[in-house]
Amino acid sequence: MATRTAIDLPEVFARSSARLEQAHHPAQHLCQTVASARRLAPCGARRRGYVSTVSTAAVASATSQAPRQQAPIRVPQSISEVDNGKILGFGADLAEDHPGWGDRAYAQRRVDICNTARAHEIGRPIPEVEYSAEETATWGKALNELVQLYPTAACREFLASFPAFGFTPDRVPQLQDLTEVLERETGWRIRPVAGLLHPRDFLNGLAFKTFHSTQYVRHASQPSYTPEPDVIHELLGHVPMLVDPAFCDLVHNIGVASLGADEKEIWHLTKIYWYTVEFGVVREGNGIKAFGAGILSSYGELQHMLAGRAELVDFNPFAKQPKMSYKDGFQKRYFVLNSFEDGAAKLKAYCKCGHFHNWHPESSAVQMELAYLITRIRHSLLLSVYLWFHVTTLDA
Repeated sequence: MATRTAIDLPEVFARSSARLEQAHHPAQHLCQTVASARRLAPCGARRRGYVSTVSTAAVASATSQAPRQQAPIRVPQSISEVDNGKILGFGADLAEDHPGWGDRAYAQRRVDICNTARAHEIGRPIPEVEYSAEETATWGKALNELVQLYPTAACREFLASFPAFGFTPDRVPQLQDLTEVLERETGWRIRPVAGLLHPRDFLNGLAFKTFHSTQYVRHASQPSYTPEPDVIHELLGHVPMLVDPAFCDLVHNIGVASLGADEKEIWHLTKIYWYTVEFGVVREGNGIKAFGAGILSSYGELQHMLAGRAELVDFNPFAKQPKMSYKDGFQKRYFVLNSFEDGAAKLKAYCKCGHFHNWHPESSAVQMELAYLITRIRHSLLLSVYLWFHVTTLDA
């Protein structure tokens, strides 16, 4: 039984914030929020050592020095323009307190899997990972442990979606198989990533109905714990909920709100994501059920939620969000949705009040889908030409 939570995302945010603080003054708010985190280690929000796209306007000196202009924030127009290479941590590099620290074979395995993710091109099938017997056993232990609590702790939408993926303890699922299910059911897709992305890039991906997922497995010595998002957290915690249209609408709106957001807004949206998609609960009858991936992928966090020890707070995207912290163990509060439709409506209202009021996800959805389809068609045509040329050469 896990006594620690399954994923330790705030620590990754802490690392990224320290780097941002050194590069840009606007990130000071983010840095202060996580200044008390104990170390910079890869985790819950895969983003890389990234330098913010927004620079600080220099304070004019007393001698009439003109302030520098802020660099414009680049707004991606398609998923192809969302950079998945800015990794903050928890990729191939392991911190000293990581369960895999000192295990050279495990570290090299992470390097190989991360390199495969970096090489992937949008529109092409996601490369398969040949998981070892040890990795499969780690997956199986975590799955068998978690499914014991799902019937009583998980929300009805999760329970309805979970069987669609046919998870079994003897096989670690491949991202390509799962993305095909998502595309068929809700139009979402998975994109492999080498580690924790910067919050801006990760959230921007959600605007284009794309979820960035790692492929490596946590260290076998601790199958119930990981200090970062690994494939167990991604697939058991996040993926099943992306089959539910109402939940997808909620997540999509967080992504839309991130397009063109400044650093302060990105940090606010990161917290909104944290308290909903990672650790959110929803009302069902007279109780609450988990839909957040940080709860659903952690046996210990599920037990903690069921025990009713945490404070319950109504979700409000306009309110200042509390500090994200894991130093004290499990979550001290859960933010509650009345329904996913209600949560999406609140986020849409929040979007209309921000810089993103001119972005219309409904009218842009066709452009997003067309861009993705054109990319896939181009790759298919190139493959067809290659095969035709190869066969013709052999016949000659």
